[in-house]
Amino acid sequence: MSPLTAAIGRYRHTEALFDDALLRIEPFPAISRAFAPMVRTQRFDVSEMAIATVLMARAAGSDLVLLPVVLAARVQNGALLRRAGDAFGPGELRGRRIGVRAYSQTTGLWLRGILEEEHRLRAEEARWVTFEDAHVAAYRDPPWAERAPAGSDMLTMLRGGALDAAIFGNDVPADANLQTVFPDPDAAGRAFTARHGFVPVNHMVVVRAEVARRQGVVRALLARFRAAGNAFPSGRAALDPAVALALRYAAGQGLLARPLTLDDVWAGLPAGCEEAHAQP
Repeated sequence: MSPLTAAIGRYRHTEALFDDALLRIEPFPAISRAFAPMVRTQRFDVSEMAIATVLMARAAGSDLVLLPVVLAARVQNGALLRRAGDAFGPGELRGRRIGVRAYSQTTGLWLRGILEEEHRLRAEEARWVTFEDAHVAAYRDPPWAERAPAGSDMLTMLRGGALDAAIFGNDVPADANLQTVFPDPDAAGRAFTARHGFVPVNHMVVVRAEVARRQGVVRALLARFRAAGNAFPSGRAALDPAVALALRYAAGQGLLARPLTLDDVWAGLPAGCEEAHAQP
């Protein structure tokens, strides 16, 4: 069997996959740059994928199949920054200009959900300033999002006052002139986990539908992800709560072209491959 083409970030828990004969992993300096070609042209057999992109793609009619594997999950609260001299917290963002790489970015999805759930700030009550399109080509930002001027840099805009706050995803800048909007982001993250029972999921894994129809291949993939040392929760039963909440947040924020159920999200996953310990 020819190796499966793949786009997977290089982490401690994926390192072993880069020497696995089952996969031919293409290098990406930032794995997020693989998401658009996977969604738009199904460029790979297997790909890491942001959960927001998975949900949006499914709602737009994509037949990519989600596997019950998490490659990235983290507390999100520390990614929302403001200038150090501005004294406002997460409950005081109504009407403010908040930058985010793309309105569809998964960190933004989680933080908007948290802000509504904990601080009663609906997505449409802030001004979301974006810098690039969604990975799903057909998606258009909602009316409460606006595009920054061409060539703008989010960090520069925040430092200069053109933005009141900004979401930086995994690449939070180390800058003494910036502070987190949440006064104690770690405590806020622990409170979220205590309330919901999980850490927010950022990236999972998808495969093309024709790959998913080969049950033995899917089982082999799941076994390899686990054997590589992946300690994140796996299996549909363990991940359903996180996927369900992401789905609810996405629907409320105008990210989905149509309503989805959990069964819609997992459609195409072969029977016997929903468990955490699927074996080839």
